Order: sequence, then C-alpha cells, then structure tokens
Amino acid sequence: MLVRAVMSLALAVVPLLGTLGQTQAQAQTWPDRPIRFVVTQAPGGTPDIIARLIGEKFGKALGQQVVVENRPGAGNVIGAQAVARSAPDGYTFLFATAAALVTNPHTFKTLPYDAEKDFTPVGTIARVPFFVMTHPSVAAKTLPELIALEKAKPGSLSVATDGQRNFSGMLTAWLSKLGGVNLTQVPYTAMPQGIQDAVAGRVQVVMLAVPSAAPFMSRDQLRALATSSEAKVPGFDQVTPIAQAYPGFDFIGWFALVAPAGTPADIVQKANRALDGVLKDPEVMERMQKVGFYSDGAGTPKSTAEYIRAQYEAWGKVVKEIGLEKE
Repeated sequence: MLVRAVMSLALAVVPLLGTLGQTQAQAQTWPDRPIRFVVTQAPGGTPDIIARLIGEKFGKALGQQVVVENRPGAGNVIGAQAVARSAPDGYTFLFATAAALVTNPHTFKTLPYDAEKDFTPVGTIARVPFFVMTHPSVAAKTLPELIALEKAKPGSLSVATDGQRNFSGMLTAWLSKLGGVNLTQVPYTAMPQGIQDAVAGRVQVVMLAVPSAAPFMSRDQLRALATSSEAKVPGFDQVTPIAQAYPGFDFIGWFALVAPAGTPADIVQKANRALDGVLKDPEVMERMQKVGFYSDGAGTPKSTAEYIRAQYEAWGKVVKEIGLEKE
C-alpha cells in the first residue's frame, strides 16, 4: 500500500517537474525571436510615439527587435482583446492605457476580456497629468474661482470633453459633484475640434493632457487653472493641483506594460528589469518629458499590479458617484 502510494505520488510529480523545467528553459532562452508591443491607438499619436521609443530601447536591451502593432478602435478594446488571447510566452505585450485596464470595466456592460484576470502586470511606463484649461476671457485664475463663477451664474460655463464615458467627461462630472455645480458638457467625437472651440471661446473650459496643453499655454491662448495630479507637474509649478481644493483628487493618464495571464514569472521579471533600465535612461527620460510624460522607472510587477488595482477602485468610485450607467 505504502509503495503504491509513493509510486502514485512520484508519477504525479514527474509531469509537474517537466513543466517547471520547460518553463525555466523558456525563461533562460527568452527572447530568441522578435517581441510584439500592441498599441490600442492609431499610428502617429502620442501613445504610439512613446511605445516606439520604449520598444526600440527595450529590444536593444534584450537583443531582439520589438515590433509595434497598432490595434486601434472600440475604446481600446480591440488591442486589449488581441493581447488577452495571445499565447503567454513573453512575445506579446500590451502597451496598456488606463482606459483599457481600469475605466472600461466600469463603463462597458460586457468586454471580450477580463481586465483583472487576463493580464499579468510587468511594469509601469509613464504618467501624464491633465490641466483644467479656460479661455483667457473667463474671469477665473484658480479652480475655486471657476466653481464660484458657475455657482453665481449656473449654466454659464461649458466644457469641451471627449464624451461622458471618457477621461475628460468623467472628470468633468466628478468636479461638478465635488464643487456642487453642474458644468455643461459639450462632447466631441474628435477632440481637436473641441480644442479649437475652446481657443475660439465657443466653449469656456477644456481638460487637456500636458503635451496638448503646453503649446496653447505658451501662446496665451488657454490658461491652466489646475492639474489633475496630486503633485505639481515639473516645469509647470504655477499650476495648482486640484487636490488643494479637493483633497485626494489624483486622476491622471498612464501607460503600463502587461503580458497575457500565465506568462512565466521569470520572463516577467526579466522584462521588468529591461523596462526599468530603459525608463531610467537619461535620453529616454528627456524625450518623454519633452512630450509631457513622466516616469520614475518601471517599479516592480507587484507594485504595478497594486497601482492598477488602486486605480481600478478609484475610478469605480467616480463612476458610481457620478451615476454613470454601463453601456
């Protein structure tokens, strides 16, 4: 009986050891062919530019080419779904946006991927704050003054947004709730038109990521009242964090590198170390800051997972508080 039990246990363990050995061998030889970065936006946009910059350096660090594949459409869903269904072998990564991982699950009734279960975090890439901008004719130089104007004359201020279910739309609704006002949203299918209307004064307020905001600030076409990040933005010390008026407010855009769930831990660790080295390269840091993106390095897979989880919960609270229904 004892002999049979021991033999049965041995037979059960052998396949596991074989799988473990195969996984370790995979990690030791990885990568031995080109790696794919899937970007959920079209070529030429800022996410694409950052992905190609990071991808080139990442590939050099690992001795393999990184191919950037653009899968735009459906609010980041198409690209995220493609990676979720890819083999977990370390050759496909999602250059993930906050929308793909933490806001879509709260705004879509159904998704063809599970943002929590289908991905393995590798590392954080960069973050980008948003500025609350006004036309110069608006008699407010701080966010509290802007809220006071709307309270004094309800309906007098309109905000150009990318839609109620997207970043600027949800932030506008959240600011309205926090400030006790009802800022009028003017949704645009193409935000360049919204920006043009803000510059022309046809709408009074717009929320722009730092890369988009900076040129209009330098030409005095739009005034920055506040930043959506909890800390001040390097190089824009005059712009006060929204958190000074509403403590705890910290909602920014960000990118993270994630792999399909089940990617071997050794490969994830190796990819994380390579990514961290790339992000701490002075040339990469300088080039990212020129387009308004900031990074302190990749962190660890664990810290990245914790950050994504915290962001998921924070956006979940916003969606609930503003009463946004899933569609």
